[in-house]
Amino acid sequence: MDLTKEELIERVVNERSVAAINDALIGGAGREIIQYSETFHARQLTSIADQIASNVDCRLAVIAGPSSSGKTTTSKRLAVHLHLLGLRPVVLNMDNYFRNREDTPRDENGNYDFESLGAMDVELLNKQLRQLLAGEEVEIPTFDFNVGKRKYEGNRLKVSKGSVIIMEGIHGLNPELTPDIPKEEMFTIYASIIHSLSIDDANDTTYDTRLLRRMVRDQQFRAHRPEDTIMRWASVRAGEKRNIIPFMRHADAYFDSGLIYELPLLKSYTDNLLRSVPADSPAFGTAQRLLSFIMRRVTALTPKEVSFIATDSIVREFIGGSCFRY
Repeated sequence: MDLTKEELIERVVNERSVAAINDALIGGAGREIIQYSETFHARQLTSIADQIASNVDCRLAVIAGPSSSGKTTTSKRLAVHLHLLGLRPVVLNMDNYFRNREDTPRDENGNYDFESLGAMDVELLNKQLRQLLAGEEVEIPTFDFNVGKRKYEGNRLKVSKGSVIIMEGIHGLNPELTPDIPKEEMFTIYASIIHSLSIDDANDTTYDTRLLRRMVRDQQFRAHRPEDTIMRWASVRAGEKRNIIPFMRHADAYFDSGLIYELPLLKSYTDNLLRSVPADSPAFGTAQRLLSFIMRRVTALTPKEVSFIATDSIVREFIGGSCFRY
């Protein structure tokens, strides 16, 4: 018996499976699935903003999570929610506190270890946080990733009384990142894809969805080839296990950045990227697995359905068209 749109959506919400969302898209419920997913994100952010606003001592909200979790967009959307509650949020980009390339530690293979806490200038970050929280004006650095150097371009910042600094980065939950900031003045958030679509009873797509997100972003905005992203992924995941996962249990709140409709969206962006990986590349096996194991099983969103995705959606951080500046 054919299901109604409402029944199709209910099945997707309950099962979170590729089979369920395929049936929902074929049944014409794409727009409703997108709306449901985005509302789920908005409700989470509302709850987190309420918790921060209710803590009168909170001056610093830190968002941490693994690569391609949508931390940057989450920080910007959280700022909007806090502003609506009468606070004065200021977003501080932790990436600007990377050490210069020549001062970056190397891993066991002799490669720069950008995932380690040692890659961050913890001393400078804490000094400027103390100054900002004391009401002083500071010049915020800008890190140029093309040349691996920190620059100062007159970007001055001063936060007023009642302001909350929002800072995002992979090390946000590590207490060694902010040793000079009293714990009672901080609110920590772990953001990641916590629930994704399942392929079958034994396999979900949580890590692969983040890899696909990163592949699309890297190709569109960083001129990185898909095979480069795939080859880097093992190192990224190893860094997450060392530097993020051990601290996630200490978070004050959790934000699930996954979207039910995401694999159908990413299918149209990644099919050609995955097929472009040459057969003699070490990344070829992973590309073929993603094609056969996930992409061939997923029904893609139509261009019309993609147009329904809001400009403040987390996925806009990866596919483009965001209303936020990055």
